[in-house]
Amino acid sequence: MRIWRISRLAGPLLLAVALTACGAQSGTGEPAAASGAPAPAADRVEPLATVPVPRLPATVRSVDGRSVTVTSADRIVPLTGGLSEIVFTLGLGKNVVARDITATFAQAAKLPVITRAHDVSAEGVLSLHPTVVLADTSTGPAEAVQQIRAAGIPLIVLGTATRLGDVGPRIDAVAAALGVTASGDELRKRTADRIAAVTKEVPAPAGGRKLKVAFLYLRGTASVYLLGGAGSGADSLVEAVGAVDAGKDSGLAKDFTPITSEALVKAAPDVILVMTKGLESVGGADGLEKVPGVAQTPAGMDRRIVAIDDGTLLNFGPRTDRVLRQLADGIKASGSTAAGAQR
Repeated sequence: MRIWRISRLAGPLLLAVALTACGAQSGTGEPAAASGAPAPAADRVEPLATVPVPRLPATVRSVDGRSVTVTSADRIVPLTGGLSEIVFTLGLGKNVVARDITATFAQAAKLPVITRAHDVSAEGVLSLHPTVVLADTSTGPAEAVQQIRAAGIPLIVLGTATRLGDVGPRIDAVAAALGVTASGDELRKRTADRIAAVTKEVPAPAGGRKLKVAFLYLRGTASVYLLGGAGSGADSLVEAVGAVDAGKDSGLAKDFTPITSEALVKAAPDVILVMTKGLESVGGADGLEKVPGVAQTPAGMDRRIVAIDDGTLLNFGPRTDRVLRQLADGIKASGSTAAGAQR
Protein backbone atom coordinates (compact mmCIF):
# COMPACT_ATOMS: atom_id res chain seq x y z
CA MET A 1 0.00 0.00 0.00
CA ARG A 2 1.07 3.56 -0.61
CA ILE A 3 -0.17 6.77 0.91
CA TRP A 4 0.29 10.06 -0.89
CA ARG A 5 -0.27 13.15 1.20
CA ILE A 6 0.71 16.74 0.61
CA SER A 7 -0.35 19.94 2.32
CA ARG A 8 -0.56 23.02 0.12
CA LEU A 9 0.34 24.97 3.26
CA ALA A 10 3.55 23.03 3.69
CA GLY A 11 4.74 23.41 0.11
CA PRO A 12 5.16 20.93 -2.77
CA LEU A 13 6.39 17.95 -0.79
CA LEU A 14 5.10 14.59 -2.02
CA LEU A 15 5.52 11.62 0.27
CA ALA A 16 5.21 8.08 -1.02
CA VAL A 17 5.18 5.90 2.09
CA ALA A 18 5.52 2.16 1.51
CA LEU A 19 3.79 0.32 4.31
CA THR A 20 3.76 -3.36 5.19
CA ALA A 21 0.48 -5.23 5.04
CA CYS A 22 0.15 -5.32 8.79
CA GLY A 23 1.99 -2.28 10.07
CA ALA A 24 3.42 -3.61 13.33
CA GLN A 25 6.77 -5.36 13.49
CA SER A 26 7.61 -8.57 15.26
CA GLY A 27 10.83 -9.20 17.14
CA THR A 28 12.26 -10.93 14.07
CA GLY A 29 11.79 -7.84 11.95
CA GLU A 30 8.90 -9.46 10.06
CA PRO A 31 5.52 -7.71 9.94
CA ALA A 32 3.22 -9.00 12.66
CA ALA A 33 -0.21 -10.38 11.80
CA ALA A 34 -3.29 -9.24 13.70
CA SER A 35 -3.11 -12.39 15.80
CA GLY A 36 0.42 -11.48 16.90
CA ALA A 37 2.07 -14.22 14.82
CA PRO A 38 4.64 -13.32 12.13
CA ALA A 39 2.90 -12.70 8.82
CA PRO A 40 4.18 -13.55 5.35
CA ALA A 41 5.08 -10.83 2.88
CA ALA A 42 2.18 -8.82 1.49
CA ASP A 43 2.25 -10.62 -1.87
CA ARG A 44 1.92 -14.09 -0.35
CA VAL A 45 -1.01 -15.93 1.16
CA GLU A 46 -0.62 -17.79 4.45
CA PRO A 47 -1.84 -21.40 4.17
CA LEU A 48 -3.19 -23.19 7.22
CA ALA A 49 -0.65 -25.24 9.13
CA THR A 50 -2.85 -28.33 9.01
CA VAL A 51 -2.82 -30.44 5.83
CA PRO A 52 -6.32 -30.71 4.29
CA VAL A 53 -7.70 -34.12 3.39
CA PRO A 54 -10.59 -33.79 0.89
CA ARG A 55 -13.57 -35.99 1.70
CA LEU A 56 -15.32 -36.53 -1.60
CA PRO A 57 -17.70 -36.86 -3.32
CA ALA A 58 -19.39 -33.66 -2.13
CA THR A 59 -22.64 -32.28 -3.52
CA VAL A 60 -23.13 -28.52 -3.20
CA ARG A 61 -25.60 -25.95 -4.43
CA SER A 62 -24.40 -23.44 -7.02
CA VAL A 63 -25.96 -19.96 -6.72
CA ASP A 64 -27.41 -20.33 -10.22
CA GLY A 65 -29.64 -23.08 -8.85
CA ARG A 66 -27.73 -26.16 -9.96
CA SER A 67 -26.78 -29.06 -7.73
CA VAL A 68 -23.15 -29.95 -8.45
CA THR A 69 -21.27 -33.06 -7.34
CA VAL A 70 -17.48 -32.88 -7.01
CA THR A 71 -15.68 -36.22 -7.05
CA SER A 72 -12.07 -35.02 -7.19
CA ALA A 73 -10.12 -31.93 -6.06
CA ASP A 74 -6.93 -33.05 -7.79
CA ARG A 75 -7.05 -30.35 -10.50
CA ILE A 76 -8.73 -27.15 -9.37
CA VAL A 77 -9.37 -24.04 -11.50
CA PRO A 78 -10.56 -20.98 -9.52
CA LEU A 79 -11.79 -18.26 -11.88
CA THR A 80 -11.29 -15.22 -9.62
CA GLY A 81 -8.36 -14.00 -7.57
CA GLY A 82 -10.43 -14.10 -4.39
CA LEU A 83 -11.39 -17.73 -4.90
CA SER A 84 -7.77 -18.61 -5.69
CA GLU A 85 -6.71 -16.98 -2.45
CA ILE A 86 -9.13 -19.11 -0.43
CA VAL A 87 -8.11 -22.36 -2.16
CA PHE A 88 -4.42 -21.70 -1.57
CA THR A 89 -5.00 -20.63 2.05
CA LEU A 90 -6.99 -23.80 2.72
CA GLY A 91 -3.77 -25.64 1.78
CA LEU A 92 -4.81 -26.90 -1.65
CA GLY A 93 -2.54 -24.70 -3.73
CA LYS A 94 -0.62 -27.69 -5.08
CA ASN A 95 -3.85 -28.86 -6.73
CA VAL A 96 -4.51 -25.58 -8.58
CA VAL A 97 -3.66 -25.82 -12.30
CA ALA A 98 -4.55 -22.32 -13.57
CA ARG A 99 -5.21 -18.83 -12.30
CA ASP A 100 -7.34 -15.80 -12.94
CA ILE A 101 -5.47 -12.66 -13.98
CA THR A 102 -6.33 -11.08 -10.61
CA ALA A 103 -4.60 -13.84 -8.62
CA THR A 104 -1.44 -11.81 -8.10
CA PHE A 105 0.04 -13.43 -4.98
CA ALA A 106 3.44 -15.11 -5.29
CA GLN A 107 2.39 -18.76 -4.88
CA ALA A 108 0.14 -18.52 -7.97
CA ALA A 109 2.52 -16.51 -10.15
CA LYS A 110 3.76 -19.39 -12.34
CA LEU A 111 0.32 -20.81 -13.16
CA PRO A 112 -1.11 -20.28 -16.64
CA VAL A 113 -3.65 -17.42 -16.89
CA ILE A 114 -7.00 -18.42 -18.37
CA THR A 115 -9.00 -15.21 -17.95
CA ARG A 116 -9.01 -11.68 -19.25
CA ALA A 117 -10.79 -9.17 -17.02
CA HIS A 118 -13.86 -11.20 -15.94
CA ASP A 119 -13.97 -13.28 -19.13
CA VAL A 120 -12.80 -16.88 -19.09
CA SER A 121 -11.46 -18.93 -21.99
CA ALA A 122 -13.42 -22.18 -22.02
CA GLU A 123 -10.86 -23.76 -24.34
CA GLY A 124 -8.04 -22.73 -22.01
CA VAL A 125 -9.80 -24.24 -19.01
CA LEU A 126 -10.68 -27.51 -20.75
CA SER A 127 -7.15 -27.96 -22.07
CA LEU A 128 -5.97 -28.28 -18.46
CA HIS A 129 -8.36 -31.17 -17.71
CA PRO A 130 -9.74 -29.76 -14.44
CA THR A 131 -11.70 -31.91 -12.01
CA VAL A 132 -13.52 -28.91 -10.52
CA VAL A 133 -13.97 -25.26 -11.52
CA LEU A 134 -14.91 -22.47 -9.09
CA ALA A 135 -16.54 -19.31 -10.47
CA ASP A 136 -18.64 -16.45 -9.16
CA THR A 137 -21.47 -14.35 -10.56
CA SER A 138 -18.99 -11.94 -12.18
CA THR A 139 -17.51 -14.72 -14.32
CA GLY A 140 -18.42 -14.75 -18.00
CA PRO A 141 -19.29 -15.00 -20.75
CA ALA A 142 -22.24 -17.28 -20.07
CA GLU A 143 -21.38 -19.30 -23.18
CA ALA A 144 -17.97 -20.19 -21.74
CA VAL A 145 -19.50 -21.35 -18.46
CA GLN A 146 -21.98 -23.48 -20.37
CA GLN A 147 -19.24 -24.94 -22.55
CA ILE A 148 -17.24 -26.03 -19.50
CA ARG A 149 -20.31 -27.64 -17.97
CA ALA A 150 -21.24 -29.30 -21.25
CA ALA A 151 -17.85 -31.02 -21.16
CA GLY A 152 -18.89 -32.69 -17.90
CA ILE A 153 -16.69 -30.60 -15.58
CA PRO A 154 -18.22 -29.81 -12.17
CA LEU A 155 -18.49 -26.00 -12.06
CA ILE A 156 -19.78 -24.20 -8.97
CA VAL A 157 -20.87 -20.56 -9.13
CA LEU A 158 -20.57 -18.64 -5.86
CA GLY A 159 -22.10 -15.27 -5.02
CA THR A 160 -19.87 -12.23 -5.47
CA ALA A 161 -18.57 -10.95 -2.13
CA THR A 162 -19.21 -7.25 -1.48
CA ARG A 163 -19.13 -6.89 2.31
CA LEU A 164 -17.32 -8.15 5.38
CA GLY A 165 -20.25 -10.40 6.23
CA ASP A 166 -19.59 -12.38 3.04
CA VAL A 167 -16.10 -13.50 4.09
CA GLY A 168 -17.06 -16.41 6.35
CA PRO A 169 -19.80 -17.87 4.12
CA ARG A 170 -17.52 -17.61 1.10
CA ILE A 171 -14.78 -19.60 2.86
CA ASP A 172 -17.40 -22.16 3.92
CA ALA A 173 -18.73 -22.51 0.37
CA VAL A 174 -15.30 -23.12 -1.16
CA ALA A 175 -14.32 -25.57 1.57
CA ALA A 176 -17.58 -27.50 1.15
CA ALA A 177 -17.15 -27.75 -2.63
CA LEU A 178 -13.64 -29.16 -2.20
CA GLY A 179 -14.57 -31.56 0.60
CA VAL A 180 -12.44 -29.86 3.29
CA THR A 181 -15.06 -28.51 5.67
CA ALA A 182 -12.84 -28.98 8.73
CA SER A 183 -10.15 -26.80 7.16
CA GLY A 184 -12.87 -24.34 6.19
CA ASP A 185 -13.98 -24.08 9.82
CA GLU A 186 -10.39 -23.44 10.88
CA LEU A 187 -9.80 -20.80 8.23
CA ARG A 188 -13.09 -19.08 8.89
CA LYS A 189 -12.26 -18.75 12.59
CA ARG A 190 -8.71 -17.56 11.93
CA THR A 191 -9.93 -14.96 9.46
CA ALA A 192 -12.74 -13.74 11.72
CA ASP A 193 -10.37 -13.45 14.69
CA ARG A 194 -7.89 -11.40 12.68
CA ILE A 195 -10.55 -9.08 11.29
CA ALA A 196 -11.95 -8.59 14.80
CA ALA A 197 -8.47 -7.79 16.14
CA VAL A 198 -7.97 -5.07 13.53
CA THR A 199 -11.37 -3.44 13.95
CA LYS A 200 -10.99 -3.51 17.75
CA GLU A 201 -7.78 -1.48 17.45
CA VAL A 202 -9.33 1.27 15.31
CA PRO A 203 -9.05 4.50 17.33
CA ALA A 204 -11.92 6.90 17.84
CA PRO A 205 -11.91 9.67 15.21
CA ALA A 206 -9.91 12.74 16.18
CA GLY A 207 -12.22 15.51 17.32
CA GLY A 208 -15.16 13.13 17.05
CA ARG A 209 -15.55 13.69 13.29
CA LYS A 210 -15.29 10.66 11.04
CA LEU A 211 -13.31 11.21 7.87
CA LYS A 212 -15.07 10.65 4.57
CA VAL A 213 -13.42 8.27 2.11
CA ALA A 214 -14.31 8.04 -1.58
CA PHE A 215 -13.42 4.89 -3.52
CA LEU A 216 -12.55 5.65 -7.12
CA TYR A 217 -12.34 2.78 -9.60
CA LEU A 218 -9.98 3.95 -12.32
CA ARG A 219 -8.85 2.41 -15.59
CA GLY A 220 -7.36 5.33 -17.45
CA THR A 221 -6.30 3.28 -20.46
CA ALA A 222 -9.94 2.31 -21.01
CA SER A 223 -11.36 5.71 -19.96
CA VAL A 224 -13.23 4.12 -17.04
CA TYR A 225 -13.69 6.47 -14.07
CA LEU A 226 -16.20 5.37 -11.45
CA LEU A 227 -17.17 6.55 -7.97
CA GLY A 228 -18.13 3.85 -5.48
CA GLY A 229 -21.44 4.02 -3.65
CA ALA A 230 -23.61 1.64 -1.63
CA GLY A 231 -22.62 -1.96 -2.35
CA SER A 232 -19.29 -1.22 -4.04
CA GLY A 233 -17.51 -3.38 -1.47
CA ALA A 234 -15.27 -0.51 -0.43
CA ASP A 235 -18.13 0.97 1.63
CA SER A 236 -18.10 -2.07 3.94
CA LEU A 237 -14.33 -1.79 4.44
CA VAL A 238 -14.40 1.97 5.01
CA GLU A 239 -17.15 1.70 7.61
CA ALA A 240 -15.37 -1.16 9.39
CA VAL A 241 -12.41 1.11 10.14
CA GLY A 242 -14.54 3.91 11.54
CA ALA A 243 -14.81 6.18 8.49
CA VAL A 244 -17.69 7.21 6.24
CA ASP A 245 -18.05 6.11 2.62
CA ALA A 246 -18.31 9.45 0.82
CA GLY A 247 -20.17 8.13 -2.21
CA LYS A 248 -22.76 6.31 -0.15
CA ASP A 249 -23.09 9.25 2.24
CA SER A 250 -23.77 11.60 -0.68
CA GLY A 251 -26.74 9.46 -1.71
CA LEU A 252 -25.29 7.14 -4.35
CA ALA A 253 -27.49 4.04 -4.12
CA LYS A 254 -25.74 2.23 -6.99
CA ASP A 255 -22.48 0.37 -6.44
CA PHE A 256 -20.64 2.42 -9.07
CA THR A 257 -21.49 5.67 -10.87
CA PRO A 258 -19.49 7.48 -13.56
CA ILE A 259 -17.42 10.23 -11.99
CA THR A 260 -18.55 13.80 -12.55
CA SER A 261 -17.27 17.01 -10.99
CA GLU A 262 -20.66 17.56 -9.40
CA ALA A 263 -20.78 14.09 -7.83
CA LEU A 264 -17.28 14.33 -6.36
CA VAL A 265 -17.74 17.86 -5.04
CA LYS A 266 -20.99 16.75 -3.39
CA ALA A 267 -19.29 13.69 -1.87
CA ALA A 268 -16.51 15.97 -0.52
CA PRO A 269 -14.10 13.18 0.51
CA ASP A 270 -11.30 13.84 2.99
CA VAL A 271 -9.44 10.81 1.60
CA ILE A 272 -9.48 9.12 -1.80
CA LEU A 273 -9.10 5.33 -1.92
CA VAL A 274 -7.88 3.71 -5.14
CA MET A 275 -6.34 0.50 -6.40
CA THR A 276 -2.63 0.72 -7.16
CA LYS A 277 -2.96 -0.19 -10.84
CA GLY A 278 -5.86 2.20 -11.18
CA LEU A 279 -3.74 5.04 -9.85
CA GLU A 280 -0.90 4.07 -12.17
CA SER A 281 -3.31 4.02 -15.13
CA VAL A 282 -4.07 7.74 -14.72
CA GLY A 283 -0.45 8.76 -14.19
CA GLY A 284 -0.19 8.64 -10.40
CA ALA A 285 -1.15 11.41 -8.01
CA ASP A 286 -0.49 14.11 -10.62
CA GLY A 287 -2.77 12.41 -13.12
CA LEU A 288 -5.47 11.81 -10.53
CA GLU A 289 -5.79 15.57 -10.06
CA LYS A 290 -6.97 15.79 -13.68
CA VAL A 291 -9.92 13.44 -13.10
CA PRO A 292 -13.05 15.64 -13.08
CA GLY A 293 -13.80 17.02 -9.62
CA VAL A 294 -10.84 15.52 -7.76
CA ALA A 295 -8.89 18.77 -7.43
CA GLN A 296 -11.96 20.47 -5.92
CA THR A 297 -12.34 17.98 -3.05
CA PRO A 298 -10.62 18.26 0.35
CA ALA A 299 -8.74 15.04 -0.48
CA GLY A 300 -7.63 16.33 -3.86
CA MET A 301 -6.55 19.72 -2.55
CA ASP A 302 -4.12 18.09 -0.11
CA ARG A 303 -3.49 14.90 -2.12
CA ARG A 304 -4.66 12.57 0.61
CA ILE A 305 -4.71 9.32 -1.35
CA VAL A 306 -4.58 5.74 -0.11
CA ALA A 307 -3.65 3.12 -2.74
CA ILE A 308 -4.09 -0.59 -1.99
CA ASP A 309 -3.13 -3.49 -4.22
CA ASP A 310 -5.71 -4.60 -6.77
CA GLY A 311 -5.18 -8.24 -5.82
CA THR A 312 -6.36 -7.79 -2.23
CA LEU A 313 -8.60 -4.74 -1.83
CA LEU A 314 -12.00 -6.23 -2.73
CA ASN A 315 -11.26 -9.95 -2.38
CA PHE A 316 -13.09 -10.39 0.95
CA GLY A 317 -11.13 -13.43 2.00
CA PRO A 318 -8.30 -14.61 4.24
CA ARG A 319 -6.26 -11.42 3.76
CA THR A 320 -9.05 -8.94 4.42
CA ASP A 321 -7.62 -8.18 7.85
CA ARG A 322 -4.49 -6.86 6.11
CA VAL A 323 -6.60 -4.67 3.83
CA LEU A 324 -8.43 -3.24 6.83
CA ARG A 325 -5.16 -2.47 8.60
CA GLN A 326 -3.73 -0.79 5.52
CA LEU A 327 -6.87 1.26 5.11
CA ALA A 328 -7.01 2.20 8.80
CA ASP A 329 -3.34 3.24 8.78
CA GLY A 330 -3.84 5.28 5.62
CA ILE A 331 -6.91 7.06 6.95
CA LYS A 332 -5.14 7.77 10.24
CA ALA A 333 -2.13 9.27 8.45
CA SER A 334 -4.40 11.32 6.22
CA GLY A 335 -6.33 12.53 9.24
CA SER A 336 -3.14 13.73 10.90
CA THR A 337 -2.20 15.63 7.76
CA ALA A 338 -5.64 17.21 7.53
CA ALA A 339 -5.49 18.32 11.17
CA GLY A 340 -2.05 19.86 10.59
CA ALA A 341 -3.28 21.73 7.53
CA GLN A 342 -6.25 23.14 9.46
CA ARG A 343 -3.96 24.47 12.17
